[in-house]
Amino acid sequence: MAEGGAEGAGFTYADAGVDISAGEEAVERIKRHVRSTFRPEVVGDIGGFGGLFAFPQDRFRQPILVASTDGVGTKAMIARATGRFDTIGIDLVAMCVDDLVCQGAEPLFFLDYISVGRLDPDHIEQLVAGVALGCRQAGCALIGGEMAEHPGAMEPDEFDLVGMAVGVAERDRLVTGEHVAPGDVLIGLPSPGLRSNGYSLARRVLLEHAGRSLDGPAYEGAHHTLADELLEPSVIYAPAIAALLRSVDVRAVAHITGGGIAGNLSRVLPRHADAEVNRRSWESPRIFAEIQHAGGVSDAEMARVFNLGIGMVAVVPKGDVLRALDVLRSHGQRAVDIGSVTPGSGQVHLS
Repeated sequence: MAEGGAEGAGFTYADAGVDISAGEEAVERIKRHVRSTFRPEVVGDIGGFGGLFAFPQDRFRQPILVASTDGVGTKAMIARATGRFDTIGIDLVAMCVDDLVCQGAEPLFFLDYISVGRLDPDHIEQLVAGVALGCRQAGCALIGGEMAEHPGAMEPDEFDLVGMAVGVAERDRLVTGEHVAPGDVLIGLPSPGLRSNGYSLARRVLLEHAGRSLDGPAYEGAHHTLADELLEPSVIYAPAIAALLRSVDVRAVAHITGGGIAGNLSRVLPRHADAEVNRRSWESPRIFAEIQHAGGVSDAEMARVFNLGIGMVAVVPKGDVLRALDVLRSHGQRAVDIGSVTPGSGQVHLS
């Protein structure tokens, strides 16, 4: 018998679980999705070792680059369980670009990283198609990424999705929260679902504890499944907030993710101000009541984990409220006045 060096006798990468041909096919299949996001500043095409983007310096006097990175958390496990991968890429883009816009930045470009146990070109195409759709909604270009096959480290159908966004803002137009003052008003932008936060608790309560099926109704009387509810893609707020920044004096913007309204709104409050949030000013999506009831979750824990139906909060002067609501509603956001800023010490109170 021939030994290791003999032709045809040695191991191949495929024997170790990595399919180079599948990777090449996946790259070919995602090219059209990636190109659909290109802005005029994109230089070259897919296939280089790094994405090229010509910075639009003629548009800015003192540009500041703003960067953000995030993932989709255990929402990926719902996508995996249902075999539905076409929307979770939208969530990835939302988590990153909606952080950028909180500081007044325009999203410029995006990069993604996909790791899988076994590389399935169709699976990859669905994921990247979602990322591309999110980038088109946000107005940023998908200029690079990486897909990695990790046999042994991940189950064959397991995957993880991570992204990074870069944006730009004028130095003197950065949104920092330092000018927030008592009397300012809190404008909330609705979130129709869980967004990408709190899924570990939602899965534990609904699927493991209550034994609900992803194929069953989301709740009594619902005409959509629990899977539909839990895979509701995140709203991308960046374009609407960008329009708001051009129209009124926005004092602060908070992206409501892990930590809930209080945990994120407190990040943009100065030490001399509190935020009073009126929970009765918006209707919380039914899924939150289902989670709370099924798991006996306390009000305080619900507010600490979930956004409860508000995905973004903008702080504006009282005199700009009507204009702010008009701008946001004209950009597809059913924005509402959810409270005000009062003298205090940087705390958020939900009542």
